[in-house]
Amino acid sequence: MDRDTVEPSVETIPGERATRWAEYHHTTAAPSTYVYEFVWDASAPAVGPFCTDVDGNILLDFTSHVAAAPLGYNNPVLRDRLEEFDLVDPLKIAGQDFYVALEGSDHPRETEFPGPSQLMDRLVAATDHYDMDRVFLSNSGAEAVENAIKICYASGGHRGATFEGAFHGRTLGALSLNRSKTVHRRGYPEIPGIIALPYPASREAYETRWLTDGPGGNVLADTLHPDTGVIDPDELAYVILEPIQGEGGYRVAHEAFARDLETLRERYGLKIVVDEIQSGVGRTGELWAVDHLELTPDVIAAGKGLRVGATISRSDVFPEETGRLSSTWGAGDILASLQGALTLDVIHEQNLLANVRTRGEHLRHRLEELAAEHERLIDVRGRGLMLAVEFDTKAHRETVLEAAFERGLLTLGCGYKTLRLLPPLDVTEREIDLAMRLLEDSLEATAET
Repeated sequence: MDRDTVEPSVETIPGERATRWAEYHHTTAAPSTYVYEFVWDASAPAVGPFCTDVDGNILLDFTSHVAAAPLGYNNPVLRDRLEEFDLVDPLKIAGQDFYVALEGSDHPRETEFPGPSQLMDRLVAATDHYDMDRVFLSNSGAEAVENAIKICYASGGHRGATFEGAFHGRTLGALSLNRSKTVHRRGYPEIPGIIALPYPASREAYETRWLTDGPGGNVLADTLHPDTGVIDPDELAYVILEPIQGEGGYRVAHEAFARDLETLRERYGLKIVVDEIQSGVGRTGELWAVDHLELTPDVIAAGKGLRVGATISRSDVFPEETGRLSSTWGAGDILASLQGALTLDVIHEQNLLANVRTRGEHLRHRLEELAAEHERLIDVRGRGLMLAVEFDTKAHRETVLEAAFERGLLTLGCGYKTLRLLPPLDVTEREIDLAMRLLEDSLEATAET
């Protein structure tokens, strides 16, 4: 498959083989979320955003496996490095009970095959502008969030603050913080003491829903005000937010709102937890989406593109006692840690942050052109290569998503009526233009629906 010339090619989708594979899968799988009847053939040709399904259809994947594959399919640098690595058994170890060296170098920082220790070293280097110096690795983004709020609770306080539209994972602690869809947490027990705040993603929302006439000047400041507030700041263990909400509809935190949080952080010593599971690892044109804001995180929760979960913070935030944090499998997946470390290396070596910024501007411009031509597209938002377009109705979003799939373009919904686009970080101008052509065809084909 030649990345410079290949184009999406679809005969019938889902085809007979895909249908059989999906039906077989559902004979044993518990009900979950499946956007498409799309069955990726992992042994078939794939490169960049292009992949092949089991019926031979070639698709243009602008989902990046929900941001979990930031380098797309078969990135040559990553693939070459993995092919050099002699796989061992076991590939997954009890990661908190064993140290592991993938290559017995005398200088661990210079090892050819980076493992969990080297991945943590890279993450500390990537967050040193926030004075972060410690990492706890786990299996998933949800676990990264769980450990983020645990270490904040351990530092003091029994309350947490989340935001309307938030999504932080599906484990019970993370579910207590979700405010995007009721199906995520309906009927499940919740952590007590969680308060939900407005998430200003626009000047209007900032001025009408966040700012107040109260003594503090905004919703959170009023809540914590020493004379008129209802919560003692010492009780608030953390404030957790996504710099760009994912499931909540790709809403970008307003800059003034972030500055207000920074002021309160300094005034009361609040701990700010930033969920970078979808927005981090270069997706927005900076390594972390919070880097776009005047806000200092105390904890960063990362996952997806790292292939592991990572809770990153400072020595004074992490508990000193051993046993307060631990996990049999956390940091124990040798191959995932290697992939995560090499992914960070590729981003830096190939200057992909610059590509994200350039291609992100191009993609946003093309989306804005479409929105100007199609009145049923009511907003374009996001940063870098984490972009979305909002439709007038959920039904229209769904018909366009399906029409795009039938033409070979994989996209995803988010929020209530928004369609998101997550191409690989090394996406090319040609690939963006291909995707926009397919999206425009899909819009025109569904204009009367």
